[in-house]
Amino acid sequence: MVDLVQRDFIKPAADGYPLSMRFVSAVQPEFAILISAGTGYPKGFYDRFAKWMAQHGAAVLTYDYRGIAGSRPKDLKRSDIDLPDWGRLDAPAALETLIEAAPNLPVTHVAHSVGGHLIGLMPNHEKISRHIFVSVGTGWWGGHLKSNLLLEFAFWWLLGPYSLLRHGYIKGSLWGGTDLPPQVFKTWRRWSQHRPYFSNEFQTRLKPQHFQAVTAPIRSWLYTDDPIATPQAAQDLLSVYPNAPQTVTLLSPADLGLKRIGHDGSFRSGTVALWEEFLGWLKPSRL
Repeated sequence: MVDLVQRDFIKPAADGYPLSMRFVSAVQPEFAILISAGTGYPKGFYDRFAKWMAQHGAAVLTYDYRGIAGSRPKDLKRSDIDLPDWGRLDAPAALETLIEAAPNLPVTHVAHSVGGHLIGLMPNHEKISRHIFVSVGTGWWGGHLKSNLLLEFAFWWLLGPYSLLRHGYIKGSLWGGTDLPPQVFKTWRRWSQHRPYFSNEFQTRLKPQHFQAVTAPIRSWLYTDDPIATPQAAQDLLSVYPNAPQTVTLLSPADLGLKRIGHDGSFRSGTVALWEEFLGWLKPSRL
């Protein structure tokens, strides 16, 4: 076993908001990885994966977006946290923290689900040399598997609104993730009702944005049993990065000797074969 260095700490974003971060690294790392979580996944969800990458020569930073888990404010109900804040403020702060903690190393990025949406909002995205997208697609309901649509309808129009009325925010127990700030839910729902998702707001609510300026290569991993990041939804999302070289890998659970991968199985136990593929894309010899 390789000795690892690990520490948890709070680091402010550019606007001063305190973000909970976790750094784990080989003693002499060869490259750095920023892990950007999916919506409602706390940084601890990625611990096993982060430590495995650190055992293989990486310095890894995970972080909680504002409003989530360790970065949750005392009064979530009255917070004005919005989903674009995660890309404009939180991801850039995490990236700068990683660069400071692991200087002079090539910086790579593992983006799970919404983590792949945020890159074009990051003013410092050019400091990342390449990206892995894991189960990244748009949230447009029409691009998802039909078997998932009833659950999505219930979340957007029944459970979510009920939670807002009852609690003032989205209770994690109602949907299986962490508690969500109210405006994050409202923005996510607004985007998800249309196929353009957030791209029809590039010149309005999301201005300034940098999606066309992203040129670091992207390799996107998808799974046949993922009801959300389908090939159609993934291609719709990749289209907002027109100047980034792109490769898509579509796998079935059977390809990895598994019964299920779904939307988040890439980071669960039993997926080391997949992590080895990720490492092959991220390791310095490929940069």
